[in-house]
Amino acid sequence: MSLNDYGWTEELARAFASHAAAGLEPARVVCELRRKFYAVELDSGEMLGECGGGFFHVARRADQFPAIGDWVGVERRPDGHRVDIRVVLPRRTKLSRRAAGTEELEQIVAANVDTVFIVSGLDNNFNVSRIQRFVVAVRESRAEPVVLLNKSDLVENAEAMRREVVEAVPGVEVHVTSVQTRKGLKALQERHVQRGRTLAFVGSSGAGKSSLVNTLLRDDILPVGDVREGDSKGRHTTTRRELVLTSSGAVLIDTPGLRELQLWDAGNAVEESFSDIAERALRCRFTNCRHETEKGCAVLEAIAAGELSPERLAAYRKLKEETEARTRRLAKPSALASRPGWRKREDGEKPFRHRHHRED
Repeated sequence: MSLNDYGWTEELARAFASHAAAGLEPARVVCELRRKFYAVELDSGEMLGECGGGFFHVARRADQFPAIGDWVGVERRPDGHRVDIRVVLPRRTKLSRRAAGTEELEQIVAANVDTVFIVSGLDNNFNVSRIQRFVVAVRESRAEPVVLLNKSDLVENAEAMRREVVEAVPGVEVHVTSVQTRKGLKALQERHVQRGRTLAFVGSSGAGKSSLVNTLLRDDILPVGDVREGDSKGRHTTTRRELVLTSSGAVLIDTPGLRELQLWDAGNAVEESFSDIAERALRCRFTNCRHETEKGCAVLEAIAAGELSPERLAAYRKLKEETEARTRRLAKPSALASRPGWRKREDGEKPFRHRHHRED
């Protein structure tokens, strides 16, 4: 087993050349541990990696630290048991979301993913708006989104539901699948499950992600949870993120089920996902048209002509407003800047930088 199995390529080797000349070895982050410790895979096998003190002088933001799937440059310690992570290679793709809490911080869920499968059950789990949201987030990451409408054996109108999703996310592959009947699985395996390709599965709990992963990748690597009959919701069987090399040869980044995906910086991705609306908006009479009641609005004219659905415009507005609201929040002055003590005091004393700090 070598780094080639984990997706290492000649292109990555060329990008790493200067780091290799400095004595570093390439590795891939396969698991996030506590306190900035990571499990990393080298050509010689898995080792424990740590972001040393020097790394903290370079990384100023949380998103600059390693994440699952990152390619990093490491230096072995003299004892031979650990490595120090010295550099993170530029990410080809990154799947991000807004971190939990009140601050606007980016949380990188996974890096360098080739394909993200967006799984939705065709039972009570089915939600077109949620699928649209995931597609926008995946496009924002620059990975390839593929929608899997799972549990087709539980419904009679699977094809009609597929057509509804195809209209909602034009340009995205949409497949109807079933683990029970194996519908659609062979085509997915031939097209996407290949040696060295990095895959990730997202979707709400109860959509059947774990069962699909185990079947598609020919490896019982994920536990399967029960699903409530009333609302088709399941318990989260995945509790941490890690990268796994499967028996199929593909690399899996296993992420916890995401009930609510908060977009990070998805302005361009929204326009790409709703390109039919964006293209018509260019023909609106006013450049700042909100497509609400304005005269000469090409989008409203398309809806009146039956070329666009009101529901699609509503979905576009919702995602657009969300990204614009985040932009406004980021434009506000930092909360720290408004705290007493950060402003210059009128009596000429130096400001206190911390509530409990005093100058002696």
